[in-house]
Amino acid sequence: MDIAAALSEIKSLSLEDRIHLVQAIWDSIAAEQVHLDLTDAQKQELDRRIDAYDTDAQNVLTWEEVKAAVREEA
Repeated sequence: MDIAAALSEIKSLSLEDRIHLVQAIWDSIAAEQVHLDLTDAQKQELDRRIDAYDTDAQNVLTWEEVKAAVREEA
């Protein structure tokens, strides 16, 4: 597969289609259930985020709120 040619073709897609493509790729990776080893820094960051959530579970945004905020910035 020629990655450069694929990327060129992908760039011609609409933003919405590219997002759908990324989601489909991510879903295909998740379906393989490959568990990559995390670095110590990644583990620490996940622990920090879990602790922050446990401390204030109400201080979160829904996925819809995140998408709306991103769209406002665009």
